Amino acid sequence: MTVETMRHVDHRPGGEADCLRLAEGPVPEPGPRDVLVRVAYAGINRPDVFQRSGSYPPPPDASPLLGLEIAGEIVALGAEVSGWKVGDKVCALTPGGGYAEYCVAPAEHCLPVPTGFSLLEAAALPETYFTVWSNVFDRGRLQPGESFLVHGGSSGIGLTAIQLAKQFGAKVFTTVGNGEKAEACQRAGADRVINYHEEDFVEVIKQATDGNGVDVILDMVGGDYIARNLKSLAIEGRVVQIAFLKGSKVELDTSAIMRKRLTFTGSTLRPRSREDKAGIADALKAKVWPLLEQGLCHPVIHATFPLAEAADAHRLMESSKHIGKIMLEVAP
Repeated sequence: MTVETMRHVDHRPGGEADCLRLAEGPVPEPGPRDVLVRVAYAGINRPDVFQRSGSYPPPPDASPLLGLEIAGEIVALGAEVSGWKVGDKVCALTPGGGYAEYCVAPAEHCLPVPTGFSLLEAAALPETYFTVWSNVFDRGRLQPGESFLVHGGSSGIGLTAIQLAKQFGAKVFTTVGNGEKAEACQRAGADRVINYHEEDFVEVIKQATDGNGVDVILDMVGGDYIARNLKSLAIEGRVVQIAFLKGSKVELDTSAIMRKRLTFTGSTLRPRSREDKAGIADALKAKVWPLLEQGLCHPVIHATFPLAEAADAHRLMESSKHIGKIMLEVAP
């Protein structure tokens, strides 16, 4: 490969979405266990917004550029990489750097583009599928026949969680803010959609489960939802916290944890070890990629913006008006 410079989205020194702008810089060099990907599409995710605003700095060894998921073509391999070759089409979870024409990704965090998927669709997979699998099925231990509640069901993570939970045999509840989002969740397979402007999810869950509660909750809201989640869990229930859109500091009566033998856990994906993420990738390839290739699960893409319009993409993300994924077109 002879290209030495590339276009990328720069956000320094950070702040509002207006700080995002196109810039030129050197093409990154893959390490011994990395691949270099010519990026076709990249996904927009909440952590990108938090990093841009200065509240979620990247790990010390990560690219300072935004972008945690991509799809494209491998154009160079590190010396120790096996199992991939130049020219392979992949999607990848990246440690950063996805808002660019070229991006380095750990080879073991790459996955093949599912049969029948476009590069745009493939780029919408890594961040949400890694997050949902590791939190709902690994940490939350969701089992066939159990009940599951995901808040923010019309988000990329929410729609992914609904689809996967249904495919693995759970009864699925979700919360949304309007009728259009409710319809999207119903199409994804949700058994009961709760409009939080019109209904109290605690009461709906109580009535729908004969007072027993749900087995697993995936929450990205926090705030007053934390105490309400504990009320909505069944005996031996598990709540998995992955974000705090309404804040992480609350006054909480934790006696329900003792009475009902609850598990309150959570995680963030980006700081996890290279080995942890490789294990998630292996599980997805074995257990979820066949579902994608059979058409049983699919990403929902709300809008795609050119790389130069990353600021508009971020504004849409912050508005919460989208349903599903927001994507950047880099070089299809």
